[in-house]
Amino acid sequence: MNNKQRHAPWNFQCPYEHCCPHLEGLSTQWVWEEYQNSPDENLEHWKARDALGEDLEKALTRNAALEKENEELKAKLKALHNRQFKADKKPPVENSKNSVTEHSPLQKKKKRGAPQGHPGWFRRKPDHVDKVVIVEAPDACPHCSSTDLTPVEEIKEHLQEDIILQPKTHVTNFRHHQAFCPKCNRPVIKAAEGELLNCHIGPTTKAAAVFLRYGLRIPYRKVRELFDVFFDMPFVPASAMAFDRQATKKGEPLYQDLKHKLRAAAVAHADETFWREDGTNQYVWYGGNEDLAFFHIDRHRSSEVACSIFGNSFDGVLNTDGYAAYNAVNPKARQSCLAHLIRKAKEIKQEILLQKPQLQDRRSLLFCDSISTLFQKACEIGQKFNKGGIQRDRADAFKHRLYSGLNSICTGILTVEKAETLRQRLLDSNKEYNRLFTYLDYPNVQPTNNQAEQSLRNMVIFRKICFGTRSTEGSYSHSILPSLLLTARRQDKHPLNFFKILFTSDTPTAQAALYKNSS
Repeated sequence: MNNKQRHAPWNFQCPYEHCCPHLEGLSTQWVWEEYQNSPDENLEHWKARDALGEDLEKALTRNAALEKENEELKAKLKALHNRQFKADKKPPVENSKNSVTEHSPLQKKKKRGAPQGHPGWFRRKPDHVDKVVIVEAPDACPHCSSTDLTPVEEIKEHLQEDIILQPKTHVTNFRHHQAFCPKCNRPVIKAAEGELLNCHIGPTTKAAAVFLRYGLRIPYRKVRELFDVFFDMPFVPASAMAFDRQATKKGEPLYQDLKHKLRAAAVAHADETFWREDGTNQYVWYGGNEDLAFFHIDRHRSSEVACSIFGNSFDGVLNTDGYAAYNAVNPKARQSCLAHLIRKAKEIKQEILLQKPQLQDRRSLLFCDSISTLFQKACEIGQKFNKGGIQRDRADAFKHRLYSGLNSICTGILTVEKAETLRQRLLDSNKEYNRLFTYLDYPNVQPTNNQAEQSLRNMVIFRKICFGTRSTEGSYSHSILPSLLLTARRQDKHPLNFFKILFTSDTPTAQAALYKNSS
């Protein structure tokens, strides 16, 4: 072939067509076909790589979301476990020589006894002496056993008060003069003072049994045993339950009157907690203030129950938590419990801190700390207002300052779901915003709902002891009798004396014995 020719002749046949030395022995036809197909194969490879890249990116995103969700669930579970099972806060005692031992004076110990400034308690001096015992001087010292003692003229007196356990009952024989009633066609009698007709157990025993049951939370069988051992007054546990039913029947008018007094109150606290009736879920509702206490056990936790207690239009200030059922009461004003919101913010912060450091949102942590500090300051202001430390004419200035701080804290969306939900809840005028600082507008209104929490504490302990009630009648008794008992205490009336009057007197007399001012 001429080197000057640019193209091979048409009939040229290369001897190395199927084994070219320049292509490392490959076939030229095969190389040409592969060259022509290479753009399509390259394009398919790029498409496959892009698809795999998208799948990998989605998988990484999904993996990050699942990892975050897993950390949040683990933190939530651990926080729930920590709330139920609190860890031992006592530091372990180290035995090393360089460590501070338990009895070292360098280790700070908590001061024992009552808080500083708390008034001490001293036992009252007995108003009478039943017996005098003359005790001779000792012959030997009780401390060092020395016999070289010198008599002292001064007399040291020691008063010791004790009880006498002497089982004894007081039996009264009522001898009735009768009169014949022509209308009834039979002889009739009247009840004497302190007498319960057709009852072989007197009112003092019944009143004490009711007080032991609802005031001291003692079960029926223990009440029976107590009367049998200490007073030689035997009866069966069913009799103790019958005492409750009788007191419930006689106290029902006072219970209804108590509800009407609660609806007319200027300030009321409300709350509800879990209860059980014969294995089914129930709720015990509370409504009251410093003078009244009203309990109601119901199957539901709806707004209808709240309206049945406070009415459809409560003309007072209602202090509650954030439960929406109280919205149907339509109170004159409503105060949300700031302690609940502080506790909620701390729980959210605890769950965030239990996550990995790279997943913790600093803005959400700062939000929780700021909300807790703001509401704690608001509670301190409320205490000063109620004690007269701050004048009422400065309420508007404090209220404006607190709302300004709240609006500043709640700016910006948070990435933590619970923190963002709390932020939106605080800014919502239909939920919490207008109820946070109502106590600055009305006297005798507390910034927290601690009064209701403490009032329900007795019922919660009772629930842990007796596991609820077994019948509707039992739940009704657990609604009426605790209401009357706690109301009597708040009226500075001893419940035992009140229950005795309740058994032996009519409704007006029992009502006068329940309240300081029966009007």
